[in-house]
Amino acid sequence: MLFNPKAVSFLLACSIAGITVAFLYLVEKSFLPLMIVGVLSFSSSFILTYMTFEFLIFREIQKVYASMDKITQRELRQFSHNTNQSNNPIRRINHEIIAYASKKEREIDELKKLEAYRKEFIANISHELKTPIFAAQGYILTLLDGAIDDEKVKYKFLKKAGKSLNNLDAVVQDLLTLSQIESGVISMKPEVFDLQSSVLDVYEQLESKAHKKGMKLKINEINEDGVYVDADPTRIMQVMINLVHNAIKYGRVNGWVEVGFKENGDLVDVWVQDNGHGISEEDLKRIFERFYRVDKSRSRKQGGTGLGLSIVKHILEGHDTHIAVESEIGKGTRFFFSLKRAD
Repeated sequence: MLFNPKAVSFLLACSIAGITVAFLYLVEKSFLPLMIVGVLSFSSSFILTYMTFEFLIFREIQKVYASMDKITQRELRQFSHNTNQSNNPIRRINHEIIAYASKKEREIDELKKLEAYRKEFIANISHELKTPIFAAQGYILTLLDGAIDDEKVKYKFLKKAGKSLNNLDAVVQDLLTLSQIESGVISMKPEVFDLQSSVLDVYEQLESKAHKKGMKLKINEINEDGVYVDADPTRIMQVMINLVHNAIKYGRVNGWVEVGFKENGDLVDVWVQDNGHGISEEDLKRIFERFYRVDKSRSRKQGGTGLGLSIVKHILEGHDTHIAVESEIGKGTRFFFSLKRAD
């Protein structure tokens, strides 16, 4: 039986009338008076009980439920559906409160994670900016303290100060680029171009860096007709430079870096692979975060802003695609994504 004011009032009225008639039956054996008493006791009990439940309990609970529903803004419809839309308002509001509390608890946990990420981001950016500023400041102050009179020292320190300021400029420029991409100031301008030719240009730019480590730069399979995609050539060039440069920087000495293409329907699958030291599973989850470095001390010695992969991620998301990565310690790393194929 459905749990509502009428049902509850009916059951209570029947019980009260039954008890009253049974009690009077012991005194009065006449049928008519007993029937009149039974009807009167049932009617009065039903009306009083119904009025009590309807106006003092059920309606007030329904108001609470309606207010709760406005607070949650219908965010818990699925939860209510799973509880079979019980007609018991007390049970319904209990489910709603539990679901709402669970949702808020998840939001609080997410806010705590974001707060931890914010603190880490501020610490990282402070360090990235502080390092070149302090270095340049130290060299310049040393010159001002008298070292400027020594020609060799002056040239050496000015060169180092200039390098530190260049590093600072690189961090600021990457932060600005990332911010502009996220805010939509920099939009992707797709056009048809030969991706394979762009990769060969990237190899030409980074050939000297690869040569210093004895690394080979190769393409999985040269396509004589080229590999044409519909994307922003400047931004995709930036993506390939970042990925190939990272592969060289963290790759194995006398190793190799390979870029490959494969047509996949309306898409072209692209990958950048190396046979380097690999990345741990824990680090794989965070490598696209700003300023996150797998080996912090080694990374800073080799340069870079720590924003390259984050920029790569946002550029590819601007092309309605995503970058993924798989890696195995001691065997290497493989980054891969897809771009729209051009006829």
